[in-house]
Order: sequence, then C-alpha cells, then structure tokens
Amino acid sequence: MFKRKDNDTMNPKPTFREALSFWLKLGFISFGGPAGQIAIMHEYLVERKKWISNSRFIHALNYCMLLPGPEAQQLAIYNGWLLHGIRGGLVAGLFFILPSVFILLGLSVLYVLFGKILWFQALFEGLKPAVVAIVLFALYKIGKKSMKTFLHAGIALLSFACIFIFNIPFPLIILSALVLAVVVVYLFPKMLKQKNSHEILADDESQYFINSLEAPQKFSWHPGSLALKTGCALALWFLPFVLIQVFANDTGFWNSLSFFFTKAALVTFGGAYAVLPYVAQVSVEKLHWLNSSQMMDGLALGETTPGPLIMVLAYVGFMGSYGHFGASILHGGIGLFTTVYFTFLPCFFFVLAGAPLVEGTRNFDKINGVISLLSAAVAGVILNLAVYLGKSVLFGPLAQLQSLHLFNLFWMLLSIVFLIRFKGNMLFWIGISACAGLVRFLLFP
Repeated sequence: MFKRKDNDTMNPKPTFREALSFWLKLGFISFGGPAGQIAIMHEYLVERKKWISNSRFIHALNYCMLLPGPEAQQLAIYNGWLLHGIRGGLVAGLFFILPSVFILLGLSVLYVLFGKILWFQALFEGLKPAVVAIVLFALYKIGKKSMKTFLHAGIALLSFACIFIFNIPFPLIILSALVLAVVVVYLFPKMLKQKNSHEILADDESQYFINSLEAPQKFSWHPGSLALKTGCALALWFLPFVLIQVFANDTGFWNSLSFFFTKAALVTFGGAYAVLPYVAQVSVEKLHWLNSSQMMDGLALGETTPGPLIMVLAYVGFMGSYGHFGASILHGGIGLFTTVYFTFLPCFFFVLAGAPLVEGTRNFDKINGVISLLSAAVAGVILNLAVYLGKSVLFGPLAQLQSLHLFNLFWMLLSIVFLIRFKGNMLFWIGISACAGLVRFLLFP
C-alpha cells in the first residue's frame, strides 16, 4: 500500500449538501445515453471537484458494466455510496432518475392527449451534437489514463471492433475479456508492468478525497450485512404484490406488468439497446399494450429526455396501463411508477450489496490486473457508444454521406473547441446548445 507524503494535500471531503446539489443537477442534465452520462460524472467528480480519483472511478465503472441494468445510474449509486455511505448511494440513484420519471410522465400524458411532440424533440437538436463532443472529450481523458500499456490499447481496439464491426453481444465481449485478462495475469504478468507506476500512482492519487491510497478495510464487508440487504430488497420487491392484492381492481394485469418489468430489469445486460428489442417484441406482439408506431414514438421521447434510456420502459408501462383501463391517465401514471419501481429496484441492491465486497479487492494485484484489462475493454465499448451516437447525430437514420447534417457537424466541432481550447463549463454549454436547437427550429421549422 502506498504511503502519502507529508506535504501531500488531499482534497477535503464534500459535504452531503454539496453532493446532494450535484446529484440533483445531474438528474436534469444527464443526456446522451450512458456514454454522455458517464462523461458528465467524470468531468465533475474527477476533473473539477477531485472528489474521486480516476482509478477509483474506473474501478467502480468496471463493476457496474458487469451488472444488468443501466450502468450510468449504477455508477451514480456507487459513487454516492463512496462519498456518503448508503444514504449517499440512495440519494444519487434516486435523483439520477426522478427528473426523467416526471418529465416522461408529462410527455406521455401530452402524447396521448395531443399526439407527437415535435417542439420538444427540436429543443434538443442543438444538444445532441454537443453531447457527442462531451463524450469524445471525456473518452479521450479517461482513455489516456486507462491505456497503461500497448496490451490495454489493443484490447480496447479489439473490444470496439467486436461490437462495432461484428455486432458481438456486450456480455460476450466482457466475458471474453475476463478470460483473456485472467490468462495474461497468471501466465504473462510482465505484459502489465509499467515503469515507476507505483510512484506515478501515488503522486496522482494523493490530491483526491477518494483515492487508491486508502485501505480497502475502510469499506468492510460482512455476511450479516449482505443477508440484511438481501432481505430488505426481497421485502421491497414483494410489498407491491401485497398492495395489489388489497387495493387493485385487476390483479392479473398488475401482476403481469410487475413480473414482466422485473424480468426485463434482470436481463438488461449490455445496456438499454440490448433489452429494448425484447421489450418491444413482447409488449407489442404478445401483450398488445401498444402498437409499433407508438413504440417508436416512445423511443424518440426516451432519446430526448435526461436519465437512462431504459426509462423508455416507463413509457411502455404507462401506455399499457392507459390502454388496458380504457384510456385512463390515472391508471397510466400508476403503471409508469410501478414500472420504474420494478425496473430500478435491482440496481440499488446490486450496488449497495456488492460494492463493499468489490472495494475489498482493490489491493489484490492479480484482481487489479484483471480489472485494468477489463477497463480497457469497457473503454472500447464506450467508444462504440460514442460512434453510434455520433453517426446518428451527423447522418440520421440513413447513415449516408449525402444526408450529413451540416448544423450538427458545425455545432459538434464548435463544442469540441469550447471544451478543449477554452476549457469551458460543460453545464453552461449544455444550456447554450439546447437554446441553439430551439432557435434553429423556430427559424427553420
């Protein structure tokens, strides 16, 4: 374990109020899917506030990427837990999704009452290219610190090629990277060696409040604690079924909705794009909660609202309940909140129960070697998300050169210059970009 030098100054611990302010703000500005959301968290927690070091941020991200569910929200829970324990994790996770829950509820009501909401989509036409620039900028900063050797860089490129060119499922990529990492760590450990890496790490880490110099024992793990958290999670999952039996006037429908979204939450490996085809197929073709056109409109709403894209499931729950109970907005709202509850409850359990165990492995050299190679694979996956988002923003659904959106290209380049050359404030630029998109829509509808 590294010893901190006497003249090293560690960043002071943020107050709970300071962290609370950031988590609330994050819930309203977390656009751009997981890559954009992770970029915003990294820029604020690591680069600006120095609350959490890059190595600890990547360590947490690696674990969250292995879990089912939205990795960005789980990363928020993890970081909130690192800073302020269980209450910090709960607040970070809840505030990450609550703004998008109420925004999507309002949009869903407007949708069933007035049809498509073109003005809202147009509001974020300026925001989308800015988000691509933010993702690329953050990916560069993260990658520069994570690509420790040529092997790390090679795994990142291989991971990107597997998912971008060959469309290999994300879980299979991570599993393959895990096997490769174990082989390298045990058979070829010299491939992971860096010159003077311990001294570099010590100098870099000491300025952060949460850093790799801390003893893993600070985050102790006990079987009794895991049993208690498991019991609480099961009780919270079972409670709505009791309420359904007591108060619901159609228990069959509510039980079906609850079980369906619980299952969807537990199979969401690889992010929302992996599970949405499954949800769309079942909800449209089997359950007949909505038609394919309504499902596509829901995806458009999900893409233009803050929070995780998996929040589209809340729209599906709203439409299913709304239609089943004879165009009832009240039942639609209940369906939306029920869907959110069962979709995100597992996220809190996986992180709050598993994070203490994960933290206890930080000083295990072999485990750290495996995790470092996994982080390289994860960087390749994030690069794919950035390319996917950029292709959509610049070329639209046709993805052809002649369909290039010149305004989006201009605004993306302008955003990169603002962030890199002038080191501009990211939150300020998000607001400017949203206004630019709205002005463009008003001038050229």
